[in-house]
Amino acid sequence: MNRDEILKTPSMPVAGPSYPKGPFRFINREYMIIIYESDPDAIRQAVPEPLEPEENLVYYEWINMPDSSGFGSYMESGIVIPCRYKGESINFTAQMYLNDDPPIVAGREIWGFPKKWAHPKMEVVEDTLNGTLHYAGQLVAQGTMAYKHESLARNPEKTKAALGKTQCNLKLIPGVDGKPAICQLVAYNLTDYAVKGSWSGDARLHLVPHVNAPVADLPVKRIVGGRHFVADLTLPYGRVLCDYLA
Repeated sequence: MNRDEILKTPSMPVAGPSYPKGPFRFINREYMIIIYESDPDAIRQAVPEPLEPEENLVYYEWINMPDSSGFGSYMESGIVIPCRYKGESINFTAQMYLNDDPPIVAGREIWGFPKKWAHPKMEVVEDTLNGTLHYAGQLVAQGTMAYKHESLARNPEKTKAALGKTQCNLKLIPGVDGKPAICQLVAYNLTDYAVKGSWSGDARLHLVPHVNAPVADLPVKRIVGGRHFVADLTLPYGRVLCDYLA
């Protein structure tokens, strides 16, 4: 391989790249989000400066992605914390667990998503939307939501606003000497989104302490409610909000 051939390779390994070049398109991406109040000290500890947590709220998410360009079909589960950055309302992704290698690798290398391999699952059973997360053979999260009780079809603006909101991650990549080579707060905004259905309703969430999947470190104090929606969207490349090494 010459230099030009090397630089055209989208990702490692060169013999069978883990993922192609973006942006990445998602079709029929389905969310279940359980919104709850948690401990303010635990939230503060999970949120990097200069972000400031908002209202002691946490979003626990399950996402089913059956058709993702370059990534395939997979499920995801994790924790998102609403924050503020220089006066802007922004979502910080604190933990993510999924069952597919390409989006784990791409997510960490490009945007700094805090992704780890685990076994999330979301399914409809009779009248209930169920979500579970297993890590190392143990149940660490279980969520339930009443299935399509309150339709938001006549007022989709809230769902569109949620999809269009700035999201951010803490990207940490060491150099070959083990010292931080990249230490950044990375932001991105989803684009080209189309909401296909949106519902709200009662929900419950149970979190189990686990050393390697510490979702329960943000304990549930009070359930605010649940949101369920389906959308097509595009994940573009991101931008740097804060470079901690600068």
